[in-house]
Amino acid sequence: MGRKKSPGLFKRGEYWHIDKAVFGCRIRESTGTGNLEEAEKYFAKRIEEVRQASVFGVRPKRTFMEAAIKFLDENQHKRSIDSDAGRLRVLVQYIGKMPLDSIHMGALQPFIDGRRKDQVKTRTINHGLKIVRRISNLAATEWIDEYGLTWLLNAPKIKLLPEDDLRKPYPLSWDEQHRLFAELPPHLEQMALFAVNTGCRESEVCHLRWDWEIKIPELSHLMVFIIPPELVKNGEERLVVCNQTAKSVVERQRGKHEQFVFTFKGNPITRMNNTGWKEARKKAGLDFVRVHDLKHTFGRRLRSVGVSFEDRQDLLGHRSGRITTHYSSAELQNLYEAGNKVCEKQQSGVVLTLLRNPNNRKERDTNPNRKVISL
Repeated sequence: MGRKKSPGLFKRGEYWHIDKAVFGCRIRESTGTGNLEEAEKYFAKRIEEVRQASVFGVRPKRTFMEAAIKFLDENQHKRSIDSDAGRLRVLVQYIGKMPLDSIHMGALQPFIDGRRKDQVKTRTINHGLKIVRRISNLAATEWIDEYGLTWLLNAPKIKLLPEDDLRKPYPLSWDEQHRLFAELPPHLEQMALFAVNTGCRESEVCHLRWDWEIKIPELSHLMVFIIPPELVKNGEERLVVCNQTAKSVVERQRGKHEQFVFTFKGNPITRMNNTGWKEARKKAGLDFVRVHDLKHTFGRRLRSVGVSFEDRQDLLGHRSGRITTHYSSAELQNLYEAGNKVCEKQQSGVVLTLLRNPNNRKERDTNPNRKVISL
C-alpha cells in the first residue's frame, strides 16, 4: 500500500502541486519535485510560512532573484528595461540567492570588488547599486504579499561610491573627425555623420524611423523628426532639426527600408558601438573616443560659434520645459540656421582651442589599466 499523501497535494504530470487554503490564504503552486517525500517537506514549509505570516506577521524569506524578476515584470514599459536587465544579470551572480533582508552594503562588497576587478568604471557599478536600492525600496513600501505584508520591513541604506574615475567628454576636432570617419564602414560613417550634426544619442540614431519625420508645409526646406519620449533619456519628446549635412545623410537612406532610416543589409542596427566602430577608432589612433562623444562634439561646436544656450538645449534634446510640438515656424527656422553654423569646418581655430586639454589626452594614452565603457 502506497504512502498516504497530505490533503491539498496532487500530482500533475511529473511534479507534485499544492492547492490548499491555509489560515485564509490559498496556496496554489508547484513543489518543483516529483518525489512525494520532498513534496511533503516543501508543503509543510509553505504551511509554516503562511502560519508565521498570518498569525505572527513574520515575512516569508524572498530572494533577490525573486525581487529582480518581479521588478522586470512590472517595468516592461521602461526605456531602460534592457539596461536594467543587463545589470540584474550581473547582480544575481553575486546576490541572486540571498534573502532580501540580508542585503546591505557589506553583502554587496563582493559585487563591488568583482566589478572593479573587471576594470568596470565606478559609474557602472553605481548603476547596479541604484537598481538594488530601487528594488529594496519597492519591497519595503509598495510590494504587498498575499498576507498583507510588504516584502521587506525596512529598506537597507545603499550608498553610492564616489565617482573619482569619471571619463570626461572628448569633443572631436575636425581633423580627428575626418580621420575617424574615414575608417568607419559606410553605414556607420553615415550614422556617425548624422549624430555629429544633430547631437542625437546612439539609441536615437539606431531607432530613427521614417514615420517620425514631420512635414512642415510652410518650411518645406526643413527636415524635422520627433522622437517619442519612450526612447529619449529625459522622458520628453525629442525634436531633431536636421542641418544641411544631416538632411543629406537622411536623403541618401531614403528608400532603403520601409521603417528604419539606418539599416545594414536590410536590417535595423541595434548599436553603433560595435566591432566596426572599435576597429575604426583604433586605426584612427582615437581608441578612447566613444559614440557619445559625437553628441559632445555637436554641443561644443554650437557653443563655439555663438549659438545661444536655449537653442543649444533644444538642438541637443536636453530638458528645457518646452513642448516640442509648440515650436513656431520662426523658432524652427532659427534652430535650422543655428545647426547649419556647424556644417563646415571653422577656419578661425576657435573650435580647436575650446576642445583641447593636453593633460587629459596624455593621461588617457599612458594609463595601461584604462578601459573605455560606452554609457
